[in-house]
Amino acid sequence: MYEKQPKFNTHSSYSFPSPTSFNHFRNRFNCLRNLSPISVFIRLVFKPILAMVIVMGVAVFLFWLIVHPNEVKFHVTDASLTQFNYTVDTLHYDLALEISVRNPNKRIGVYYDNFRVWALCQDARFDSEIVQPFYQGHKTTNMLNPVFKGQQVIALGVDQISELNREKSLKVYEIDVKLYLWVRYEMGTFKTTSTASWVSCHLHVPLTSRDGNSPAAGGFETTKCNWDHGWIASFYHTIPSNVHSGGCLRWCS
Repeated sequence: MYEKQPKFNTHSSYSFPSPTSFNHFRNRFNCLRNLSPISVFIRLVFKPILAMVIVMGVAVFLFWLIVHPNEVKFHVTDASLTQFNYTVDTLHYDLALEISVRNPNKRIGVYYDNFRVWALCQDARFDSEIVQPFYQGHKTTNMLNPVFKGQQVIALGVDQISELNREKSLKVYEIDVKLYLWVRYEMGTFKTTSTASWVSCHLHVPLTSRDGNSPAAGGFETTKCNWDHGWIASFYHTIPSNVHSGGCLRWCS
């Protein structure tokens, strides 16, 4: 009796690599082995990363070319200050602002998920106002009218009090307004995640009498506000504890 020999499928789709392929990989390996470590790093790591960076750069450039995004523009167009007295560590104030928010983009909408306006005197915050969340469409302008009125205990140093008295004699006060935003951007059906940003407005506000007359010449001038990206890294340490309690960076009501 003889054993049956196994039959081989001569029509199998699998094909062994040709000697030419083995020679190609062997030559490639020998070539890399003869190179210095720096050359090997450049060929195997640096070049692919460089190619990926170039592709991403071209994609970003094409996106900018098509969409041409611009920053939202903020201006304080009017300010009325009828009271601003600092006595015995207490500031008494009555300040009304008119702020224009302009979205100059043709294809990008903006969601303001959270929006708070802070008023500061001599780097000390004395009041804040919450703006209700809203959506801003393409190439539109929204007007905001925050009002700050009341009294607040703030501790000022000797130099700060001296500067405040100087402003009092001029009847023009330097007041900083900070806009703290959580915004999302929309392009078509695509929406970004919500991110935190600051906008700073440095105002010179003349004291106005109750009848609307200003003793300072010229009155209030429209002031452009600037995106203050440097604040983002430190805002968590500067806002009140009730704003970020429980690890939440959004303010509480």
